Amino acid sequence: MTRPATSQRMSGGAAGDRAALAWLLLGCAGFVLLPWYKVEGGFFSFDWFSRPAEAAPAMLLSGQRPWLLPLALPLLLAGWRLWQGRLRGLGVAGGLGLAWLVAEGFSIIHSGWGFSWLAALAGTPGPTQPGLGWGAVAYAAAMLMLVALDMAARGWCKGDRFVVGALLLVIASLILFVAYPLFSILASAVKDNDGNVVPGLFAEKLFSANIWSLGCLRGAGSCGVAWNTVAVAVLVGVLCTVLGLALALIALRTRLRAKWLLRSLSILPIITPPFVIGLALILLFGRAGIVTTFLSAHLGIPRSRWIYGMAGITMAQVLAFTPIAFLVLVGVLQGVSPSMEEASQTLRASRWRTFRTVTWPLIRPGLASAFLISFIESMADFANPLVLGGNFNVLSTDIFFAVVGAAHDQGRAAVLAIVLLAFTIAAFLAQRRWVGGRSYVTVSGKGDGGVPAPLPGPLRFGCYAAALPWLLLTVVVYAIILSGGFVEQIGRDNTPTLHYFLTAFSVEKGVDGWFLSGSAWPSLLMTIGLALVAMPFTAALGILTAWLLERQYFAGRTLFEFLAMMSFAIPGTVVGISYILAFNVPPVQLTGTGLIIVISFVFRNMPVAIRAGVANLNQIDRSLDEASLTLGARSLATLRRVLLPILKPAVVTAMIYSFVRAVTAVSAVIFLATGRFNLATVYIVGRADVGEYGIAIVYAAVLIVVMMVILVGIQLLIGERRLGRRRAGAEAAVAQL
Repeated sequence: MTRPATSQRMSGGAAGDRAALAWLLLGCAGFVLLPWYKVEGGFFSFDWFSRPAEAAPAMLLSGQRPWLLPLALPLLLAGWRLWQGRLRGLGVAGGLGLAWLVAEGFSIIHSGWGFSWLAALAGTPGPTQPGLGWGAVAYAAAMLMLVALDMAARGWCKGDRFVVGALLLVIASLILFVAYPLFSILASAVKDNDGNVVPGLFAEKLFSANIWSLGCLRGAGSCGVAWNTVAVAVLVGVLCTVLGLALALIALRTRLRAKWLLRSLSILPIITPPFVIGLALILLFGRAGIVTTFLSAHLGIPRSRWIYGMAGITMAQVLAFTPIAFLVLVGVLQGVSPSMEEASQTLRASRWRTFRTVTWPLIRPGLASAFLISFIESMADFANPLVLGGNFNVLSTDIFFAVVGAAHDQGRAAVLAIVLLAFTIAAFLAQRRWVGGRSYVTVSGKGDGGVPAPLPGPLRFGCYAAALPWLLLTVVVYAIILSGGFVEQIGRDNTPTLHYFLTAFSVEKGVDGWFLSGSAWPSLLMTIGLALVAMPFTAALGILTAWLLERQYFAGRTLFEFLAMMSFAIPGTVVGISYILAFNVPPVQLTGTGLIIVISFVFRNMPVAIRAGVANLNQIDRSLDEASLTLGARSLATLRRVLLPILKPAVVTAMIYSFVRAVTAVSAVIFLATGRFNLATVYIVGRADVGEYGIAIVYAAVLIVVMMVILVGIQLLIGERRLGRRRAGAEAAVAQL
């Protein structure tokens, strides 16, 4: 039976028609009003108002560049379908618009034809065009959302427009800012230094002995760089997970009064540039270090270089990455329902059995996430192996030297990146197998009046035994960092001085008033600003991706999760170089801008938000979502009003980690920073490179103080999730231990 025309017009619903019209108007604005190409000085400077030729929209440019004219056809087609009152068919219009935008953008670049076969077919030099601007961005977003509305109208994801739109937006973002840069650099793996495709050269580099050699096991030399990296990563992953769990149990399940000190010390390593920790370890345990000198003078222990190699790298990485595991596991432990542990004790189970049979199984997703994050962080770490590696090579530093070294072998760097990615995939699959398909739900929507179970005595002792040495070493390392910039030469000449601090952060009064005269102020303010901009986007995109993974069913979920986690596995050096290769030329030309730094922050740090969100969502019963939907709330309202308040630990973890890693990032941004967008870590590396260690250390100390203040503000602003109405009773019960 044929529906009336009026019924057909409302087939997508009035809200769907309004949304489609809004996206169509945005696409039209991008084509007719906004600058189609990138404008000098940036879009938001609005200097382009005075240069109308540079800021012309695609419609006006289509006379000079006729390949832009077909972009109007999808807009006309979408308008015709809306005039008929039908959402079905918008996907064809949106797909055609996106396909042509991509095709013409990559076929015609700044230097002519983008593909050699086009140059051979049409002749050189060919037409040219600059990088795409905000008009093209608006047009692409509109086309993508028209596809989403069409898919929802056809029943995809139960017809939920928000879910389909969010899924397509995340996928498009991952393809553009993760897969495309990675493809750009991996394409060089099959090319020689002249750009010629040589597949045999790829196989030769991939199976090179210096990557896979097992000579160290046979006593015939050193092991290959791949096995060095895996050995350190596994060791660091296990140690960080154990220490993170110990710290989380101490913070939540013991009577320790100075828990604020524990939390502060656990956060300190992640708010410090990693190479500064390595430098502090050298000042302590190097041949001329404080501890080494003391042991040699008083105990006769000979000086050695043991800190340079696997031991030093492992120590520095455990100091740096344990807090990440702690932040993940604190959120997971907060989500364990107290009533379940109380029920176990009511049934006369011992404290140890309660922990082993109730608490431990429920925190398995958090343990797996903590290990995976620590493992990948260790494999991708660049700064600590660079400072402490000595003759012990790992993949990240080999990639760096393959690109910036005298050999300048970009193909070898790409091959090493492939090896690193293969190990990450293996860790990802192992993590999924260990967690398995079990249920870890503890938050069911019912009132929870349980009391958290106290720790068994041996376990409490083990937690203190594991955590206290780490905390003690952390205190010593940060005493070196915080004081090293305020003495002439730490360990040799401890005369107090403010010379280094005033050089970096002096404030003077001039003719026009007070001004920041220190050399470090511009980089500090720029770094804080870009990190604050990236922080909410990282948390939002990460939590949204986690929600799509855990609460929605769609084809290709595993591939989607792998793509979302991929950026975390890639060393920062590879990220920086891949962004340069991908975004230095049209169609997407971002190098030299602050936007490319913000984007690298977002997609480099987003996987931690995803893992934290997934670990917390595993504990929340789906009946909460179903109850909200049954009461008429849509998916967006359910996510915002029901799930997000419970996901506060994941949000805090995502925001803290995003901000801290943005401020302390080294390996990626060192390729992306410019004179205008100089960053704190680039400044510190530059000072350390010329031997000005005092300024480098005092800058690190200032960064620690500034970030600690901001992180406390984030914690107070977001708050924490609380389960159980007898929190005071729980604390009293724990205090009796």
